[in-house]
Amino acid sequence: MTRIILVRHGHVEGIEPQRFRGHRDLPLTGLGQAQAEAVARRVARCFAPQQVYTSPLARCIATGAAIARACGLVPQTLPSLIDIDYGAWEFLSFDEARRLDPVLFAAWFDSPQRVRFPEGESLRDLADRAAETVRLLVARHPEQTVVAVAHDSVNRAMLVGLLDMPLSAYWRLAQDPCCINEIEIDHARILVRRINETQHLDGIG
Repeated sequence: MTRIILVRHGHVEGIEPQRFRGHRDLPLTGLGQAQAEAVARRVARCFAPQQVYTSPLARCIATGAAIARACGLVPQTLPSLIDIDYGAWEFLSFDEARRLDPVLFAAWFDSPQRVRFPEGESLRDLADRAAETVRLLVARHPEQTVVAVAHDSVNRAMLVGLLDMPLSAYWRLAQDPCCINEIEIDHARILVRRINETQHLDGIG
């Protein structure tokens, strides 16, 4: 069995008010760093992973670095964990995107499986990348526990696939900053034990 502890990065600018963050390389805020330290303590205490992987963007690298320090590990970046590419919409506020293309903006929330961002990725592209990441982690780490630190988009796409849900269900799965998802995979089954667990953040922020 491979156990994947899937973590979203900590708080960054652009979460509230909301922006299409995508590949914009944002640092953690002070709140985000405090969240990263809290999730690091939880992961080290409860899961004792053998490896930590992160998206190549700074907000995930910093979150993963905190987890790796707490676990006595050296983190590795994994390009396939990077956030969805919003293309021309990168770092637009929701209000700006709505004014620019109200039809596409509405479609992203009503039928995300049908959307491709201008000069960017589609949700199908992201889902395929997320599925390939799962296959890679299982192949590299049979009988081990690994941490993957990624983005709300990547985490949702990965969980939708693991739960055998349609891509239209993308928005049904919440992914708060520094949440924990726990997934067990062996040759016969996939078991999702936790989704968006955040009690380790109580009292922060």
